[in-house]
Amino acid sequence: MTGRNDPCWCGSGKKYKKCHLYADMSSGKNGVGKPLSASVLKLPQEMDGMRRAGVFNGQLMDYIRTYVKAGISTGELDAMVHEYTVKHGHTPGSLGYHNFPKSSCISINDVVCHGIPSNNAILRDGDIVNIDLTTVVDGFFGDSSETFMIGAVSEEAKKVVRVSALALLKGIEAVGPGKHLSIIGETIEPFVQSYNCSVVRQYTGHGIGKKFHEFFTVCHHRAEDCEDVILLPGMTFTIEPMINTGNYKVVTDRHDGWTVRTKDGSLSAQFEHTLLITETGVEVLTRTPSQIAAGTLLNFPS
Repeated sequence: MTGRNDPCWCGSGKKYKKCHLYADMSSGKNGVGKPLSASVLKLPQEMDGMRRAGVFNGQLMDYIRTYVKAGISTGELDAMVHEYTVKHGHTPGSLGYHNFPKSSCISINDVVCHGIPSNNAILRDGDIVNIDLTTVVDGFFGDSSETFMIGAVSEEAKKVVRVSALALLKGIEAVGPGKHLSIIGETIEPFVQSYNCSVVRQYTGHGIGKKFHEFFTVCHHRAEDCEDVILLPGMTFTIEPMINTGNYKVVTDRHDGWTVRTKDGSLSAQFEHTLLITETGVEVLTRTPSQIAAGTLLNFPS
């Protein structure tokens, strides 16, 4: 029997644990243990639960987008997110997560992620702002984000927003049953670099389900130490590349312990969806009603 750290039997050159191990666990091949647990491969009823979470998460994004404009504070936007979520009988996923104090993450300009909403942070003409929404519906998590351009933004800002949107689309197009998880980073990073932008490495996508972060980590860059598995029907996870106009390195605010900024002060943008691998391809669970009506995966920035 092939050991976890042995070369995979398929000849890929990868270690077994980073290649066919989990696919073999699911099928019972190679005498490997019992099938993967439902936290990795969702049962049909759990897939439906993830769909419900994704539908509401998309509705929430469309709701809040109307208010994302110059003059509003990120604290006001967060209050609206909280009220809408609770009013519909659901739970903001970020509120209290590792003591995070708000119901959404709102990140402006050089803030890469985990921006803490504040009544003192006012959106201004020329800003770009990422709104990251996580919701819990009947015990299942939905997670998505979009970057908005406020008024007339610089050409550099337009570029990083468009590149981040396209990076997500390319990541989604690359995945499917039987594909390696690593194809995401192998697809996204060269594309981003062709525009002289960089992919943040410290923060990644992740498995998701009844927990906010489940097995496995989704790298958006190419690296030997990135986790790799064979994608199987029933796996649910996020793709959420964070793209900088400058270097990929980031720093975390020493005072609040959450706010992550680009180390060189460059702009950063991000788009995110929650996905389900199916027997025939991939299902994007967090599409918004406006995206579904338009037949798109994103409200694509112009």
